[in-house]
Amino acid sequence: MLRLLLLRHAKSDWADAELRDFDRPLNSRGRSAARAMATFLAEAKLKPNLILCSTARRTRETLSRLLPVMTHEADVRLLHTLYDDSEGNYLPQIRQFGKDARTLMVIGHNPAIEQSAHGLFGSGEMELKSDMELKYPSGALAIYECPIDRWADLKPETCRLEAFIKPRSLPGEEG
Repeated sequence: MLRLLLLRHAKSDWADAELRDFDRPLNSRGRSAARAMATFLAEAKLKPNLILCSTARRTRETLSRLLPVMTHEADVRLLHTLYDDSEGNYLPQIRQFGKDARTLMVIGHNPAIEQSAHGLFGSGEMELKSDMELKYPSGALAIYECPIDRWADLKPETCRLEAFIKPRSLPGEEG
């Protein structure tokens, strides 16, 4: 059984209209939400041993808020394809780069992170699924248990949704 953590980057800053989409940073609310998510991950003892992260600035800044609370070793791969393929889903990258990770985290963009999360749902609480389908906000995290031994075997509609965490549900965060 493998665990998959699908994290949408935290809220980005749109103040500078001259910036390319790729170069947008997090705004203050996004920085705060990413720190709160980092605390949640640490307290829940969710320890990804591989993190696949888009190369866009806002995903790298989200990652930078997670790393200080990680007390374990983890490989980090920055993948430009997670930015380029953000209109599709991330299953191909998970299959290709997941290798032997027991717990894999993907930090990416919508709509791909959301479509990946929806597409993997095979079982779990319908209330969680409905909440995730209603909105997958910036900084949200879907946690899946996948009944496989290697990521190359990942298939749609086969994983169990264990949790769906939104930043506003975390202590100290507002929606």
